[in-house]
Amino acid sequence: MHTIERKIHLIEEVLKAENDNVLDALENALINTKKKKDNKLNIKDFVGVISKGEAEQLKKIIKETAETIHENDWT
Repeated sequence: MHTIERKIHLIEEVLKAENDNVLDALENALINTKKKKDNKLNIKDFVGVISKGEAEQLKKIIKETAETIHENDWT
């Protein structure tokens, strides 16, 4: 079946759907497909990844373990 025929068939099946759950699933699938096309990461994608407490703990660990670089050591 060609793409246009598949689209028409799908539209016909959607028009027959009487269950809101089916329509919700189809709508979500279309929305998710559109989102996946834009693979660029945004800073908003990382909001809430770690808690404020975890961020503070990470800062503390970095501060305690990070090496201080002395400019004279490179000459």
